[in-house]
Amino acid sequence: MASRAVGNQNEFGGKNMSSAPATGPSFNQDSLETQKPKASTYTAVEVSAPNQLRVVERRVTEPGPGQVRIRVEACGICHTDMTTVTGTYPGLTLPRVPGHEVIGRVEALGSGVSKWKIGQRVGVGLIAGEDGVCESCRRGDPINCQNPVTSGVTLDGGYAEVMIAEARGIASIPDELSSAEAAPLLCAGVTTYNALRNAGLRAGDLVAVQGIGGLGHLGVQFARHMGFRTVAIGRGRDKEKLAQDLGAHAYIDAAVEDGAAALQRMGGARAILATGTSGAAIGPLVSGLATRGKLIVVGAPADPIQLNALSLLFGGRSVYGSLTGTPIDSEDTLAFSVLANIRPMIETVPLELAADAYARMMQGKARFRIVLVTKDGFAQSPRRE
Repeated sequence: MASRAVGNQNEFGGKNMSSAPATGPSFNQDSLETQKPKASTYTAVEVSAPNQLRVVERRVTEPGPGQVRIRVEACGICHTDMTTVTGTYPGLTLPRVPGHEVIGRVEALGSGVSKWKIGQRVGVGLIAGEDGVCESCRRGDPINCQNPVTSGVTLDGGYAEVMIAEARGIASIPDELSSAEAAPLLCAGVTTYNALRNAGLRAGDLVAVQGIGGLGHLGVQFARHMGFRTVAIGRGRDKEKLAQDLGAHAYIDAAVEDGAAALQRMGGARAILATGTSGAAIGPLVSGLATRGKLIVVGAPADPIQLNALSLLFGGRSVYGSLTGTPIDSEDTLAFSVLANIRPMIETVPLELAADAYARMMQGKARFRIVLVTKDGFAQSPRRE
């Protein structure tokens, strides 16, 4: 088993994504403590209208009370960005800068901010603040806040050189991770890590990860390093070696065998982490759960997940979803990734090529996460041999 699986990480600027087919959005070239801004304007990639991404210059603004200004170094591209790019996220107003896997350095502090320091490297995930007064917040569940601050939706996200963020919604980044490595861990990483660690599992339990993509390739690594008997479920024998390299003890090729039956032959899964994009492929896996087993959905298939009620009733099996995490959850994810030498497999792309990179992700061609890197990201990140 390989304890580290960075895979096809490209050097910054090393892979030109502009050759991606133009099937995605159009792309037009058109009382606080603070450091002096490097410039009065910054480059951003905004959604100006549904399915239209364009490069723009914006004026640098000062953070308000309780906010920080971040000089962005890297921002991952996530499938959830589609809801901003297409303009379909409920309540979204355009123009809006997408991006919720943001890593950068604090450049200015708004009034009332004391925890963070100028120059400190921080990250911002999807849920970047809460209202603190809704029922979910009052019951200690801020991740399900009814009026959350949402990066790339209610405020401009990380497809930019600069971002304003709520100080309560950011996480500290460990020195052992580069900005490009850390970015996907603020979404795909914390989502899979939290889902597994909060599932009530024990070391040695059989845990299956369905799908070996942007979420699943991290899920396999986390499951293995948490001490679970890890089974990867994919389609095609070509993914078997990758699954083993990521740490899977076994691989099930769902293209040629019944995944649920294969799991039952192994004794049944205590949990199945469903990361894939096909609801039709997820539903039947309930039959592969052990008694009291759990199907945990972290992917968002476009088609319905259909279930057989008998599989739930007989055996007390359950199905539920798990959504990302809080800033301290992100810090836990990053710390565990450093401890266990877990890394996402990434491709890095200059910020200005965001439209092409987004199109490549939507076509399923990313292996496995695409990270946008700014000029400051190039300058701050050491080259790897």
